[in-house]
Amino acid sequence: MVKILRTGPLGVNSLVVELCENKVFIVDPACCEYCGDKTVISDYLKETKKEPVALVLTHGHFDHVAGLPVLKEFYPDIPVLIHNDDSQMIGKNSSKIQKEELDAIGFSDFLSAVNALPSADCFLEDKKTLFDCMEHFSAGLSEKVKNSLKNWKILHTPGHTMGSVCLYNESEKLLLSGDTVFYGSYGRTDLGGSEVLMMQSLKKLKQDVDGKTLVYPGHDYCGFKMGEFFF
Repeated sequence: MVKILRTGPLGVNSLVVELCENKVFIVDPACCEYCGDKTVISDYLKETKKEPVALVLTHGHFDHVAGLPVLKEFYPDIPVLIHNDDSQMIGKNSSKIQKEELDAIGFSDFLSAVNALPSADCFLEDKKTLFDCMEHFSAGLSEKVKNSLKNWKILHTPGHTMGSVCLYNESEKLLLSGDTVFYGSYGRTDLGGSEVLMMQSLKKLKQDVDGKTLVYPGHDYCGFKMGEFFF
């Protein structure tokens, strides 16, 4: 099951993805004090008695990473994962990059929410499983949970940003697409991305992802079939 919690200044679809044994991983947490939704994700986890094992970022834009400080405060031992090509957008030296992006869209006031982002603990790599990418943080997990993590494959899909990724579960026919694929459209490429690479990434997804797969993008409508995008 994928729980959608819309958080942050641009209504990001922050996803709580169930594994098994009450374990979950969280995708693109955007909850923050600035937006008044600081505890939305942690409250949900407490209410449902879910335990997060990872914070996974589909890319490094401010609206998808703003919840990192809050969740690392609540869950200091869980790893943060992002593709290496976007890793400079979080961590102690990331405030300059975040400021440039916020200035470009006229939203400089939000810098206070992303000027102390934690660094990546692990890197997401193309065609590797989520378990492969966070194996060093899996010592306390059961074999069943580890196998659940192995069902999620990383697809590097540069275009929106250079380090954008999707997470694909072929057996459950689920794709967590970040800002690469939306219903009837795709992510903008003018904020550190590339239109050429986006077209290549969309071609890759068309080849690698079953058309019946349900897509959960970073914004707006969720649960459409991949085949509806490639009409």
